Amino acid sequence: MPAELTQLEAALEELPIFPLPEVVFFPGVKLPLHVFEPRYRAMIADCRASHGAIAIAQLLPGQDEAGLPRIAKVVGAGVITEHQSLADGRSNILVEGLARIELEELPFVAPYRRARGRLLVDAAASLPESERAALVSAATSFAREVRKHDRSFSLKLPDDLDTAILADVCAFQLVVDAAARQRILEELRPHVRVRLVVEELMVQAAALAKPSADTRSVN
Repeated sequence: MPAELTQLEAALEELPIFPLPEVVFFPGVKLPLHVFEPRYRAMIADCRASHGAIAIAQLLPGQDEAGLPRIAKVVGAGVITEHQSLADGRSNILVEGLARIELEELPFVAPYRRARGRLLVDAAASLPESERAALVSAATSFAREVRKHDRSFSLKLPDDLDTAILADVCAFQLVVDAAARQRILEELRPHVRVRLVVEELMVQAAALAKPSADTRSVN
C-alpha cells in the first residue's frame, strides 16, 4: 500500500474537512490552494503536525441540521504534499488526491469541521480499449473547441493512467458543471463514470461549436 494512502487511512476517524464552493476533488489529481482564513490555517497546521490528510468537500446550497453550510457527503481526500509558508501567516499548499471518501460528519469542534471517513472502492471492472479511445477523443475534441476561443489553452493527457483514473482527471480539469462533476465523483462503476465524462465533454464541445446568435449571418 502506498505510504500516502496509509497516511489517509490513519486519519479516517477524524478527517479534517476543507469545504470549497464549486470544487470537486478527485483521486489522481493535484489541487493547489491558497490558505488565508485563520480556521484553515489552524487546520493545515494540525494536519502537517499529524497525518497530513485532508478532505476537500464541495459546498452545497442551504444549511445542515447543525446550521452549518451543507457539504457533499462523497468527497475526494488526499494528503498535503507541498507547503509554502508566507510571511503574514497565509500559506500555499498542494493536495494530492488519493481516494473517494464517504463522510459521516462529527459534532463541530472549533475552529474547523471534521468527519469520520469511509473509503469507497470502485466496482471491479476491466475497461476495453474502446472506452479509453472514446474518452481521449471527447477530451481532445473539447480542447480543440476551447482553443478556438482561447489560444493559450492546452491539454496533455497522461498516458500512464488507467482509464478510470484518466476519467477522473478529465472530469476535474475539463467538466465545467460542478453538479456533473459531483455525480461523476459519486459513481463507483468505472465504465459508467467514463461514459458520464464522455457525455459531458461532448455536450460542452457541441455548445462551444454552435455559433452564437450575434455571429450568425443575417439574411
